[in-house]
Amino acid sequence: MKKVKVLITDDSIFMRKLLSELLEKHPKIEVIATAKNGKEAIEKIKEYSPDVVTLDVEMPQMNGLQALEVIMREHPVPTIMLSSTTSEGSLNTIIAMEQGAVDFVAKPSGAISLDIHKVKEELINKILLASKSNLSLFKQSIKKEKEILSSHNFYSKIDLLGKRRKDEDALVCIGTSTGGPRALQTLLSTLPKSFPAPLFIVQHMPRHFTKSLADRLNTLCNITVLEAVHNQKVETGTAYIAPGDFHMEVIKRAGSLYIHLHDAPPKRGHRPSVDMLFQSISILENYQKITVLLTGMGNDGTDGLKQIKERAATETLALAESEESCIVFGMPRAAIQSGMVDEVHHLKDMSKRINQYILS
Repeated sequence: MKKVKVLITDDSIFMRKLLSELLEKHPKIEVIATAKNGKEAIEKIKEYSPDVVTLDVEMPQMNGLQALEVIMREHPVPTIMLSSTTSEGSLNTIIAMEQGAVDFVAKPSGAISLDIHKVKEELINKILLASKSNLSLFKQSIKKEKEILSSHNFYSKIDLLGKRRKDEDALVCIGTSTGGPRALQTLLSTLPKSFPAPLFIVQHMPRHFTKSLADRLNTLCNITVLEAVHNQKVETGTAYIAPGDFHMEVIKRAGSLYIHLHDAPPKRGHRPSVDMLFQSISILENYQKITVLLTGMGNDGTDGLKQIKERAATETLALAESEESCIVFGMPRAAIQSGMVDEVHHLKDMSKRINQYILS
């Protein structure tokens, strides 16, 4: 059995030892080298050709962000960031996702986490998943990605979804996981400030990080992007990101939509859950609905999409990201296989299709 070769990068010799011991116990992982900073990591990538790199965000000489930029430009390797949960650490992690990191794991108790074993399973699962990720998306050294026209990159089951009804308001619901921050930036940054609908987003991510994600996207987008707040009145031209560790639902009260957050048990291991958001959307009447499932592991969102379609199939446009542009083609694949998806698009064409439908 071929093992996943891992390079561990952390400025703490103690953390390098802990991480090495933790990972080496797994039968599918081999720690082939360690590095004490970003500069050394780049050298060892050239020397050892690892399958996956773990990269601490905060390091001396060359930090994780600086190293990641060089790695993705010169020697692209699937990379997992290890981050603290401080506001600076979480923001830098979001930026790392934009720059090409596949995923991240939050250190339980800061830079020196003696309790790193608490995230053992999460780290192992993300390393194994990263080793299978679609890294070609980040390989800047290969030829520029060919232009893919929307007309050639989606299938449509019914032509009736081409235009929405003018007498109904619209709303957009998005679910994503691994690779989501970069995908969300690509999609949201091309929407106009006057976008005439609200957007509701579930990104699988722990608390603290969702606030940094929302703040970061808000600086990059024309629309307003916020971490959702309980009982917040919904406005058009605004994207609401579910806060980590809380389910987000949308309810209608006195003719207006409001955010409803709660901490019910995780649904199939997720809180927030895309299924939970979609299920709340399914009971809203007199709205044209666009559902979007982007890159991510697992099948969260498929059951919720089924409920939306069962209640309002002709008033719902269900979109899924194509395998070609997904970091991990899990959530979109599950939805497509369910038969509920109307159109499949490359990520770069997704906002164009949403605009086309909303503004038609």
